[in-house]
Amino acid sequence: KVMLVNFWATSCTTCVAEMPQIIATHERFKARGFDTVAVAMSYDPPAFVAKFAETRRLPFGVAIDNTGAVAGAFGQVQMTPTTFLVNKRGEIVKRFVGQPDFAALHGLIEQLLAEA
Repeated sequence: KVMLVNFWATSCTTCVAEMPQIIATHERFKARGFDTVAVAMSYDPPAFVAKFAETRRLPFGVAIDNTGAVAGAFGQVQMTPTTFLVNKRGEIVKRFVGQPDFAALHGLIEQLLAEA
């Protein structure tokens, strides 16, 4: 699968503002072998994350990185939002710090989905 991994926090205004576009991207490509996971930062209270996921009806997996291990595995992510695009081989193809250019992101997703 092609994966979008979005590091975010409920206290991050850009993260909250971009979430509808993250959802729309997920909905647009999910039938073609695309998936999304939203990774909440270690400092984000789990109750806030759960409430946000519930009220916004996030249609993809939400992980709570309470130890910071996931952020560490992706190169010590500290800024939010930070979004990674991962190809079918599990390789990070693109890293976006701040809100992605969604038109460019969609073009890249199309390319990755077309790969064998």
